[in-house]
Amino acid sequence: MSKKTVILGYDAVSPLGTDMARQWQRALQGDCGIGPLTRFKLSPDFPVRVAGQVDDIDIRPYPFLQPREMAHWISPIFKHALLVVHRALKNAGVEITPDIATRVAITFSSAVGGLDAVLNADRLMIAENKMPHPFTNPNSCINMVTGKVSILTGATGPICSTITACATGITSLIIGEMLLQRNMADVVIGGAVDFPLVEPIVAGFATMNGAYRPKEGQPHEPPEKTSRPFSANRRGFVVSEGAGAIIIATDEFARAHGLNPKIELAGWAMTSDAGHFVAPKLDTVQRCIIEAINNANLKSQDINAINAHATSTKIGDKVEADALTNIFGKELPPVSANKSQIGHAMGASSALETIFAMEGMLADILLPTINYLPDPEITLDCVAEGARKLPQEFLLKNAFGFGGCNSCVILRRIA
Repeated sequence: MSKKTVILGYDAVSPLGTDMARQWQRALQGDCGIGPLTRFKLSPDFPVRVAGQVDDIDIRPYPFLQPREMAHWISPIFKHALLVVHRALKNAGVEITPDIATRVAITFSSAVGGLDAVLNADRLMIAENKMPHPFTNPNSCINMVTGKVSILTGATGPICSTITACATGITSLIIGEMLLQRNMADVVIGGAVDFPLVEPIVAGFATMNGAYRPKEGQPHEPPEKTSRPFSANRRGFVVSEGAGAIIIATDEFARAHGLNPKIELAGWAMTSDAGHFVAPKLDTVQRCIIEAINNANLKSQDINAINAHATSTKIGDKVEADALTNIFGKELPPVSANKSQIGHAMGASSALETIFAMEGMLADILLPTINYLPDPEITLDCVAEGARKLPQEFLLKNAFGFGGCNSCVILRRIA
């Protein structure tokens, strides 16, 4: 008989703030964390001018983030990953002692990693003929953030980086759930971190017509109005930063340690488009949603709310909306699109959005989709009026990544 997988705790940093309570309060108010792009100097013709940036964090309360410790780990993914994991474990009430360390797995990942470290080294070599810092390659190694989480926590169970582009955060939970069900672990540290506001990455998203920019000849819009999922006037995603850690475990572990989880990971599914490298495919996206519902032993009418992937791209939003309409029909539940408030934090986005969804489930609240202008080709209830009171027992979370990586989970409120 399969075990139940429960959520013990979580924590996040996002463009809405670095404290969980403040982020939630701002989200409830319909605030937007998107502002001017200041991570690097912009040339007059640089195509992207807005971003979702995370405020600097106060490292003083955390010995593992002190300057001497972090001097070699120059990519911001490391300090933010370690911070949210530390706080998530504390919120979960889990101390990784030697007697449980071998049963704690890590699937916390990053889609982009520390490419900024390699870029900085390359520029120094060209400009000053300086050899790279010896930690340059470790900073850029895509699985190193997972390794650093292991070093921080002392967890010695299975470890892997579950990279599925923008679906990475959700996939980390799915792979973690597999480890729990196969009795390879009792606890899993999941989630993801990405800080992709690096000049060539942002510019690359612009040249592939993914990142937001105004129409040719039109003035720049206020930053807080630029991320508009499902809207008729959507013009691409706003690149942002963030980190979200989610601690999952078997219900047996929770009971044995006197923990009282309030949310269950009730079902999941993954599919691959086997189609275009960035444009999603309706039938495989749709199948992923259906299989997640089936995996939770539910019917579509059991789902109370949906937390959408919804990047604000023309094709992506339409495919997701069509899939939802085909599956749910007239019983389509309300849909929240958190990227309207926090932008698109790449692999971390689905972890952040799952955390906001769980906060909403516990508060009987659906967060709004701000900046919404109805698209006549999309018929969704996007909670455009502001945060809405709604009890939710079952919630569907969608995440779709480049390369046709689709991951969906069903969350259930159990307390």
